[in-house]
Amino acid sequence: MEFEIALYPGDGIGPDVLEQAVRVMHQVGERHGITFKTKTLPWGYEYWKQHGTVVPEGFLDEIREVDSILLGAVGWPDEIPDHETLAPLVKIRQAFDQFACVRPANLFTGLESVLAGRTSAEIDFVVIRENSEGEYIDNGGRFKKGTPDEVAVQTAVHTRKGVERIIRFAFDTARKRRKKLTMATKSNAQKYSYVMWDDILEELKPEYPDVEAERMHCDAAVMNLVRWPDHFDVIVASNLFGDLLTDLGGILGGGLGLAPSSNENPTREFPSMFEPVHGSAPDIAGKGIANPVAAILSLAMMLDHLQCDGAAQNVCTAVEAALAAGAKTPDLGGELTTVEMGDAVLACL
Repeated sequence: MEFEIALYPGDGIGPDVLEQAVRVMHQVGERHGITFKTKTLPWGYEYWKQHGTVVPEGFLDEIREVDSILLGAVGWPDEIPDHETLAPLVKIRQAFDQFACVRPANLFTGLESVLAGRTSAEIDFVVIRENSEGEYIDNGGRFKKGTPDEVAVQTAVHTRKGVERIIRFAFDTARKRRKKLTMATKSNAQKYSYVMWDDILEELKPEYPDVEAERMHCDAAVMNLVRWPDHFDVIVASNLFGDLLTDLGGILGGGLGLAPSSNENPTREFPSMFEPVHGSAPDIAGKGIANPVAAILSLAMMLDHLQCDGAAQNVCTAVEAALAAGAKTPDLGGELTTVEMGDAVLACL
């Protein structure tokens, strides 16, 4: 079995954490009879310094035929506005119809949450984020920029097709877990877009009688994730709400250094992209102390998407074993370097 993987190291700590994920990828591949052919994309801050753009023209064509994309992190906000750095990722998500962003939040055994007294059994949920439309559509503009009369308009776009398919994806995910679905809404204040989300959820409920489904206003969901994290199994949300809830999920699960994510094209018509939730962290770039676990778990999600179930489970089990044995980078209260943390996971494969 062979796959072609596009590696997008990006900026800051991105190259460091991706390097460890790639080490694990090749070793687990050897154990499971999988060969990975890779191509590295030299895009990001360094590319911008040379060419004035973050990615080359026609960059989508360079990755259209690969089996998957593995991303480190992007951004160097002191030099480039974040919306410019992120723009290529948004284009990838939309052009390749990666409409399902999956972000699990799990507290591993041996680690502590910011919530006192919570255990790994109580923090185990996944956020399914609509990833192709909503608030992240580039739909709007600025008028009379820089003047006292300036106006900015940014219009969210929610389609029945987009909402229905992400809710179905979430229902299907819940069926594989504990059969409970919570939809984040805001229909009390946004009577068009989120009332439509509410209506579609109600229409779909009868098709999934085995799944307990509820809707919860997004602000209440934030509150309840803190006081009752064990209440949640699968959360489905719009692009913006999902983005916000997943950072909370990451910190509840022990920190963003542990939080993986996928940007999936479930039909596999186009490649999917896998990345840690954390950013490029320029403040610790080059220090060799970044936590690579989120990148390694993103690799596990990629292997699962490529239907390499045994290899995916092997990686997850190795991460769990390494953490349980006390392997920790500074963000977790330990002293291991990025490479040493990678070594610890490799030793547990």
